[in-house]
Amino acid sequence: MHVLVGILGAVLIAVTVSEFFVVFVLPRRVKRGVRLARRVFALTWVPGRKLAARMPGTTGDTFLGILGPIGLFAIVTLWTIAVVVGFAALHWAGGSHVVTHGTGTFLDDLYFSGGAFLSASSGLAPETAFAKIVLLAEAATRLLILFIVLGYLPAPYDSFSRRGVVVSQLDPRAGSPPSAGALLMRSAERGGWEEIATYLDEWDNWAAELMETHLSYPILGYYRSQHVNQNWLTALTTVVDTSAFAMATAPGPAAHAGELTFAIGRHALADLAFTFRTTPQPPPDERLPDAVLSELYGELAQRDLELVDEDSLRERLTDLRRTYEPYAFALSRHLAVGLPAWMPTSDSQRNWEQALWQTRRQVRTLH
Repeated sequence: MHVLVGILGAVLIAVTVSEFFVVFVLPRRVKRGVRLARRVFALTWVPGRKLAARMPGTTGDTFLGILGPIGLFAIVTLWTIAVVVGFAALHWAGGSHVVTHGTGTFLDDLYFSGGAFLSASSGLAPETAFAKIVLLAEAATRLLILFIVLGYLPAPYDSFSRRGVVVSQLDPRAGSPPSAGALLMRSAERGGWEEIATYLDEWDNWAAELMETHLSYPILGYYRSQHVNQNWLTALTTVVDTSAFAMATAPGPAAHAGELTFAIGRHALADLAFTFRTTPQPPPDERLPDAVLSELYGELAQRDLELVDEDSLRERLTDLRRTYEPYAFALSRHLAVGLPAWMPTSDSQRNWEQALWQTRRQVRTLH
């Protein structure tokens, strides 16, 4: 019995440390086995998502925004408990020689292991060579985990910060929530297809960085933006929508820029949908009805943007949308984030204007 418990304890330690190493240090492939961290987070995210759906207004989104970061620390806490229990099992398997007189119980071993891992005085001490070796091994494991957390935990938050900057930069051009129609219309007013091509080139790099960071740290996908009407998925989908539109109707340079951004954007959506183990399927509601496309076509024509005929545009755009919308919808359903509309909606606004209005009201109040 003692031998079996010792083996199980050693396996638990090995699995936990390897899980810790894989999550924080090892660059991971898109396709990989189910890890403990993902299973644990799923146990909290799925019921949390259902609970958020019952909350009024923006409360649910705020709740999910808190749940993401809490999930990361909950996973680290679980790893710590698993390591402590694993070393306690080794002490128990070796005879529980952590007390001065005779042998202790498993609770004594667990208490001693917890104190050793946290560098806290437990009033107990190892009495045999085996117990001392286990103590040293636990101390080394504690230092390993501590150094990895201190060294690599800032990396996900740095990626989150860079992501938020670019998502916020989309607000003046596409509004919040963003829409491809708003982005196209405002860009048409500023410089036409040349302006659109330049902007899509910038998003090419952002989409690639987002894909790499979120594949390395999938927990980032659950982190919400600072504004409830902004989200990395809606931003990415809006840019892919715009790229698809450019591919379907723009002249040479803009179409080329749209093609490159579309390729990396679709790649990001597909890989992340696979990483989160979602099932791609078309949205149940048509995102771009004929009436909406006609409205957008007319708005862009009024701004003297060069376009192909509407029927050709519709056919080409429909084919392109079929290649990425199933992945975007699968992610939106999993993350509880609505997909962006193609045209600005009644709740769409530009956050910088809202902030300016609030500031002016405060100034008037002060005077």
